Amino acid sequence: MSKLAKLSMLLLALSPIGPAAPLQAQDASASSDSLERGGSGDDFYCGERKLGQWFYCAKPKPPAAKEQARQAPAIILGELERAGLVAAERMAAITKQLDELKARAILEPSEENVIAYVRFQREQLDRASTFSDTWQRALWQNPDLDYTLQRPVSTIGKRAWLDNRKADRDAVLTNLSQRYGLFYFYAQSCGACELFAPILRSVADSHRMAVMAVSMDGGPNREFPNYVVDSGQRARMGVPGNQTPALVLFDTQTKRTIPVGYGVLSADEIMDRIFMLTNTKVGSDY
Repeated sequence: MSKLAKLSMLLLALSPIGPAAPLQAQDASASSDSLERGGSGDDFYCGERKLGQWFYCAKPKPPAAKEQARQAPAIILGELERAGLVAAERMAAITKQLDELKARAILEPSEENVIAYVRFQREQLDRASTFSDTWQRALWQNPDLDYTLQRPVSTIGKRAWLDNRKADRDAVLTNLSQRYGLFYFYAQSCGACELFAPILRSVADSHRMAVMAVSMDGGPNREFPNYVVDSGQRARMGVPGNQTPALVLFDTQTKRTIPVGYGVLSADEIMDRIFMLTNTKVGSDY
C-alpha cells in the first residue's frame, strides 16, 4: 500500500463520526432552551464563535410555575370581571377558587401551589378588612344605622341602659295589677314548685299583683294558702300540657291568657317577661 493511501486511511480514522455531530448539536440546543441568551455585546464570543457557555453567555430563565403562581390571583379576578358576572356570582366563583387552591396546596404541597393559595387568601382577607373598615365608618357617620345607639355594648352605656330599663319595667309592673292577674299552676309533688313559689310570692308582693294558685293534684301550697283545685280551668284557659310550675298572665279586659313561662324562673325573668309581653311590640326590643 502506498504512503498516500495509508495517510488517507489514518485521516479517516481520526475524523469525527458523522452522526455524532447532529447529536451534539441537539444536546446544545436542548440545554439552551432552559437558558436565556446574554446581551448583544457577547454575540461574538457566545454566538458567532461559540466558545462555550460561560456565566456571561447565558443565565437561567425564571421558573414558569413560580411566575404563574405569583400572577394567579390577579389573573383569576380579571377573568371574573371580564366575564361580566354579577356580584353574587363573582363571590361564589372566588369562594370556589379559594377552595380549589387550598385543596391543591394540601394534596400537592409544592411551593408554587402553597404560594398561589396564600396569595389568593391574603387578597380576600384584605378585601374583608376593607369592607369591615368601611362598614364601621359608615355607622359612625349615619346614626340611624348604628344599632349600638339602641342597645349599647360599652360598659358605661350598657349599665345606663339597664338602669333605665329597670326603672321603666318597675313603673309598668306597678300599674299592671289594675288590668292583669297571674295564674300559678303547681303540684304538691313538684319539687321545682317548692323553689318557685317563694320567688313568685316576692314578685307579687313587691308589685301588688294578684296571684291565683291552682293545684293540679289537689295538694296545698304554703306560699299561696288560698289555692283552688284544678277542675278544668287550665284546659278552658287554653294552657296546653300538665307541666308544673306554669305561670300564666290573664288580661281582664280582653279575657286573653298569655303564658309567661314554665319551670323555675328568677324574679328578674318573671318581671322582664311580663314587661315584654304587655308593653313591647314583637321585634322592637332587638
